[in-house]
Amino acid sequence: MREETAPVVIIGSGMGGGTTAYALTKMGIEVLILERGDYLPNEAENWSAQAIFLDKRYRHNEMWLDKNGKEFSPGVHYFVGGNTKLYGAALPRFRAEDFGEIKHLQGTSPAWPFTYDDFEPYYYQAESLYKVHSEAGMDPTEGKRSKPFPHAAMPHERYVLDLKNRFTNLGLHPFPSAMGIDLGDGGKCIRCSTCDGFVCKLNAKSDAQSCALEEAQKTGLVRVLTNAKVKKLVPNSDGSAIDHVLVEGPDGEYIVRGNRYVLAAGAVNSAALMLKSGVGNSSGLVGRNYMTHINSHIATFDPFRKNDITFQKTLSWNDWYLDGGKGYPLGAVQLIGKVTGLMMKSYATKMPRFILDYIADHSVEFVVMTEDLPHPDNRIEVDKDGRIHVILNQVGMKTHLELLKKAKKFLRKSGFKLIFRQPFDISMNAHQCGTVKAGHDPKTSVVDQYCKSHDLDNLYVIDGGFFPSAAALNPALTIAAQALRVVAESGLAKELQKN
Repeated sequence: MREETAPVVIIGSGMGGGTTAYALTKMGIEVLILERGDYLPNEAENWSAQAIFLDKRYRHNEMWLDKNGKEFSPGVHYFVGGNTKLYGAALPRFRAEDFGEIKHLQGTSPAWPFTYDDFEPYYYQAESLYKVHSEAGMDPTEGKRSKPFPHAAMPHERYVLDLKNRFTNLGLHPFPSAMGIDLGDGGKCIRCSTCDGFVCKLNAKSDAQSCALEEAQKTGLVRVLTNAKVKKLVPNSDGSAIDHVLVEGPDGEYIVRGNRYVLAAGAVNSAALMLKSGVGNSSGLVGRNYMTHINSHIATFDPFRKNDITFQKTLSWNDWYLDGGKGYPLGAVQLIGKVTGLMMKSYATKMPRFILDYIADHSVEFVVMTEDLPHPDNRIEVDKDGRIHVILNQVGMKTHLELLKKAKKFLRKSGFKLIFRQPFDISMNAHQCGTVKAGHDPKTSVVDQYCKSHDLDNLYVIDGGFFPSAAALNPALTIAAQALRVVAESGLAKELQKN
């Protein structure tokens, strides 16, 4: 059987895998990346709402099953760069409080095995790598910073600037969204309307491929094998380490061996692969505590104000993030990219297109985001046929409905006449996390604070799976910062450098 080798084998090329590869190669360590997908083509459909939102051109044909055994098409994208190829490039830091224990209306969010202060330098490194634009000091909930943002906040267009003033007059503290965009002198970004949820034809969106992986490839120390689906993690004879991985490629199966293995396939797929392989699960927690954020898209409508904006996603507010007024946190509200009538058709399937076009021309759209608390019964399972089952009853819906009520009240006060809501369903599994919980105790966690398996000497899991809690903010920057921290501080790189 064909065999490939490398000092470090990384499974997955998204935010976790791509950033880990970048950090390792900068330290002179050779890396082999196994990506189950291929390079995403640069084509007209990259900017087509019909192709992406209705035809779902870039979704895999894989089907998962829900708690009732019903099939659904998950919102995952198997390409070099992973889900970041189509994400919205919102890259905020978690708040300092998110790293500690927090009491919520419906339960408790557990503490992480490290603090915000431990993490802060790597947040800045990740912001620099992913070209994050924002302005410090505007959000009253933000943690302390060692340095300003690496890039100035994206300017608001006239419509959003008017919104900012309206919200400020109502007592809110709106601030510039933290966006990963190659904007500014010499930058590739043209501030188009096809960013959030689209593929960037110009490589101007800060995805894992364009920011991290391509930089790693410049060192000559990284190889990427595409269409390489890892079928199994095979342990050594005493089960103390991974001996090799079995890979399915276009020409059949082959073996890949490394000194270290980094599993970065996303919280669901990483856990599923560990379960299929029967490794790293002495705690019984692999796949458990699965979380996604409790999200709703809302479209706020004013028939007397036409929205002529191009790049809408530049404003957020966190006024009720830490305390909604009753002693417990609520969550975040962020503008999203401008939605068109055709995009609305993917959800409002029975509504005539001309009505949707009129609504879209007079609406502005937000995501309302609250924390989904971890619960061991919310989990990923794999059946005898290798199919992934997602059992999920999100914990925190009362909090979400309260945040929606509070946000709608302020939006109506700011002049909007109607508010339409699209709740996220199980297929919109963005921000997946929690399936290989990090912690100090091997009995109550799967990996340690540096994402190394408690059970296996040479396996690291660096994606959203390590999150002990979900917080209520976009997770991508935290995944990237942890990848940088793991490489800088753990034995993943240091022992290899000695050799």
